[in-house]
Amino acid sequence: MQQTLPGLDPAQAKAAPVTRKVLIAGATGLVGGLILQGLIEDATVGEVHALVRRELAVRHPKLFTHVIDFKSIPALPPVDEVYLALGTTIRQAGSRAAFRAVDFDANLAVARAALMSGAKRIGLVSAYSANAGASIFYTRVKGELEDALNLLSTETLVIARPSFLLGDRDALKQPSRYGEKMGIWLSKLLNPLLPANYRPVEARKVANGLLAMVPSCHGKMILLSKDIQHFDTPSSIR
Repeated sequence: MQQTLPGLDPAQAKAAPVTRKVLIAGATGLVGGLILQGLIEDATVGEVHALVRRELAVRHPKLFTHVIDFKSIPALPPVDEVYLALGTTIRQAGSRAAFRAVDFDANLAVARAALMSGAKRIGLVSAYSANAGASIFYTRVKGELEDALNLLSTETLVIARPSFLLGDRDALKQPSRYGEKMGIWLSKLLNPLLPANYRPVEARKVANGLLAMVPSCHGKMILLSKDIQHFDTPSSIR
């Protein structure tokens, strides 16, 4: 599964369908909101279906909002691909069990429901440290989700593993993440000495990377921070 951006064979890339039908979960988040914006602006996308807990402020003729309970996902409309950007922190969720219910259970449930509705391609916002065998709970859950998605029958699975995310969480009215802020501060201070995969990366580039690769590549790919840095636009590689 360890195919990274430099190893992509352009001859294997597939042209994006003219009128794609796309599903997104996590559209109110930092990366998810940027993915949503990119999908709405993409002329090859005919429909965007957003699964949310509450109504979105965004309105657009191609956007269809579905307010659901992620513990019991209803039958979904036909779609070609799905973007998984649901995520929280243990502090926000209130417990490890509540965190896992979002980051693992909800994402996996959406992926399975999307496949039942015809999706062949999956894009996931994960974390640079994801590892199902890790001792750290957060890292382990992220890795377990990646492994679970890897077992699904899909034509394409693109996993973005960014390091610390740069973006305006205040504009989204999201609570500050102390650990992330400290990590970003230290990373910026030590940036010249850090390996590329540990340097902070802009949230928009994470979104752009998934928007470029999910509809165009075939197979399974992991985008690390050093790869993600190249995606200045959603069509950087496509």
